Amino acid sequence: MCAKDRFDVAFALQGDLRNNSRARRQLGILGDAGLRIRVIAAGSGESGAREIPGVYLHTISVSARSGPSFFLELHRRMREALLETPARVFHASGLYVLPAACAAARKYRARVAYDARELYPHVPATVGRPWARAFWHLLERRYIHRADAVMTIGDAIADRLAGTYGVDRPAVLYSIPDRESLVLPPSPLVPDLDPGTVVVLHQGHMMKERGCEQLVEAMREVEGAVLVFLGGGPLRPALQKQAEDAGIAHRVRFVDPVPSDRLLAHTASADLGVTPLRDTCLNRRFALPNKLFEYLMAGLPVIASDLPEIRRVVAPHEVGILVEPGDHAALAAALRRAVAQKPLREQWRRNIPRVFETFNPDSVSERLMHIYGELLR
Repeated sequence: MCAKDRFDVAFALQGDLRNNSRARRQLGILGDAGLRIRVIAAGSGESGAREIPGVYLHTISVSARSGPSFFLELHRRMREALLETPARVFHASGLYVLPAACAAARKYRARVAYDARELYPHVPATVGRPWARAFWHLLERRYIHRADAVMTIGDAIADRLAGTYGVDRPAVLYSIPDRESLVLPPSPLVPDLDPGTVVVLHQGHMMKERGCEQLVEAMREVEGAVLVFLGGGPLRPALQKQAEDAGIAHRVRFVDPVPSDRLLAHTASADLGVTPLRDTCLNRRFALPNKLFEYLMAGLPVIASDLPEIRRVVAPHEVGILVEPGDHAALAAALRRAVAQKPLREQWRRNIPRVFETFNPDSVSERLMHIYGELLR
């Protein structure tokens, strides 16, 4: 097969590309470099790739929703699609699609890039399920050695992967938005608020372990503010009922998800960003949420769980308050303090540019292009 007949990159991921800011950022960097890319996504979202240069999107459907049947069907459908996609590099955006990417790379004598976006054997779904943890551990151990390049979201996971599997330390590519994502003017999240109301924003999926229920409970003790959940997720109906039962539905609002390329325009209209993750598993402990950098890029100081990777961003740069994970009293006190003290919020906001001197979005682009320069040689 002639090189010109191949895509430069076959990019495989599970989920909707429209709502995957990390994948979109990587695709934008590779597309801007002139690479020809085919995305195979197990989800909806044909429109999610149209504006990314050089990217051709093909979606596959998976009828199963969870468990072994989901993984087996995803693997089969993804493998079939990738085996029909001649490419020079097969990029696995997550462990779920890594075995299929390795199979296709073997067929086309291509290279494999693996983005370990989670610590997969230690996610919340494996807590109390040792057989599930063992499965993901064995799967990752088998296939990570077949990858020609491994990358991940933060230093703690990079160290863990290197120590667990005996591989070279993965490249750390922080999930930082590019500065160009702020070109749109702020778009109000809740247009009917009284002047002076402080908008506290939680954006992203509403799921267990993310502290959403604790946020609603804490709002019972916080005056002068409204909590906005921006996104979807299985907990939304329960959170709405929780707010209604507590008599604070007027101070807890819900806004439907917006496309990731417009997200920061909505983020920038808030006053505070919150990410109160629970320390319930190793993956949560080592988390470095996309939303943390999104808040900061949009100019929002943060209230966040005091977890190792989050602490490295927030504490030295003095851009918000860290609270003990799961400590209701500490979360409520932090919210009251931040809402009541506008000068303090303004000081935190002035400190935010220091974050991006250390966590530079340009360095993420450079590191990804260096990896691909080696893979495409």
